[in-house]
Amino acid sequence: MPHIDIKCFPRDLNDEQKSALAADIAEVITRHLNSKDRSISVALNEVAEAEWKAQVWDREISPKMDELIKKPGYSM
Repeated sequence: MPHIDIKCFPRDLNDEQKSALAADIAEVITRHLNSKDRSISVALNEVAEAEWKAQVWDREISPKMDELIKKPGYSM
């Protein structure tokens, strides 16, 4: 049951754009993990740029750098 939690700077996407993003992500997960579409959930959490380091980098990226299957091309 894959759950994808996307964190990004605010993008001002409308509902149609969010649905398209979720559909594209679900398609990739279905293909690579052999999951059923009905078992996939996707969340989009917008984080202000000023809060990125404290909310995302310090809590989720930096402490788990060795576990990431794609590492960011930046550091803080």
